[in-house]
Amino acid sequence: MPAVPSSSSPSPQPEPSGDIVVQVFGRTDVGRTRDHNEDAFIVADLTSDVATVPTDVRRTITGRKGSLFVVADGMGGAAAGEIASAMAVEAILGDLRANWIVGDTADPEAFVRAIKQATKSANTQIHSYATAHPEYRGMGTTATIAGLLGDTLYLAQVGDSRAYLVRDGAAQQITKDQSLMQKLIEAGELTEEEAKLSERRNIILQALGPEPYIKVDLTHQTVRRGDTLVLCSDGLSGQVTKEEIAMVVTDEPDVATACKLLIERANFAGGPDNITVILARFDGPGLRPPTDEDEIGHQEFPLPSEGTPTDAVTVEVLPPAVLRRPGARPVHLGESTVPVPPTPMPPTPTTPPKSQTPATTPVVSPERQSTGRLLQLSLLSLLVVSLVYFVFRFFQGK
Repeated sequence: MPAVPSSSSPSPQPEPSGDIVVQVFGRTDVGRTRDHNEDAFIVADLTSDVATVPTDVRRTITGRKGSLFVVADGMGGAAAGEIASAMAVEAILGDLRANWIVGDTADPEAFVRAIKQATKSANTQIHSYATAHPEYRGMGTTATIAGLLGDTLYLAQVGDSRAYLVRDGAAQQITKDQSLMQKLIEAGELTEEEAKLSERRNIILQALGPEPYIKVDLTHQTVRRGDTLVLCSDGLSGQVTKEEIAMVVTDEPDVATACKLLIERANFAGGPDNITVILARFDGPGLRPPTDEDEIGHQEFPLPSEGTPTDAVTVEVLPPAVLRRPGARPVHLGESTVPVPPTPMPPTPTTPPKSQTPATTPVVSPERQSTGRLLQLSLLSLLVVSLVYFVFRFFQGK
């Protein structure tokens, strides 16, 4: 008689098999205040090497090389921000074509490295362009990059554009803003509600372009059947709460209509900035259904060769020659890397200088000391007698 499995030990779930289907749409809007749009975005099927700014909903089956979603929010005044964001999406896609799409591997770690390298390459190109064109010096752009490979999203973050994952009617932010407000919130100096009202809420700590080196924050998130990824610039996240985002995405099955509704909400709230949003909904038998044990949020992705997970505070992308000098401590962000010459020490004298030779104290005999005191008393007595004499003569004359 065959053994009956114990009811106390749950059987492991079989690995899902089948396709992972992605329905995706993206939209950008100038808003109600700006006169031009400095945002940019791209959606790409990396297996077929097809990249578009979709005008209608795209339905794709994720292939061996995965999918890519990018939102960039430019800054710098005039046309500088527009140029920076466009350069970012083009550079990221171009670098992935050269270093990921053409390769044979489909390894997740290699995918993450390729995304990180593409982000750094975009920073180098934008910085070099601004250096060669003084009128654009200081221009930059945020970048939120999400790559789907298998059932996992791998994200690279620079700046304060955001990625949310909507599941079961709730939206969770899966990136971390590289902004002053985020640092103050983490330090307990401000609440999230206070940060939303602060005059300094638009100050970001990092962007692609302004500096030659950047810190890329790498994270990952497992997706489940029915999940929706929301990538957006702060023109949306600054005006529409995550609760509103979750409600719209959950209630509206069509991702194009949901994008339209989210942008309308941002404009209704004032539309002070450009607004960009990408919605990607994941489905198909290749994904597991969600469970209560699933984690959603900012989950760092450690690259084994670096030994530590990426962290928005730790500087780990500086070149070795700058990051660490032989026999010195690490150089932190914002610290000068110009070597400071040691302060010269005065030579140790072999013989004490003349000024340091102790003076000889003269010896006075007791007899001479007594004679001196007697002379002082005699002079004092003479002074007193003279004073009395002159006072007496003064009053006698009156």
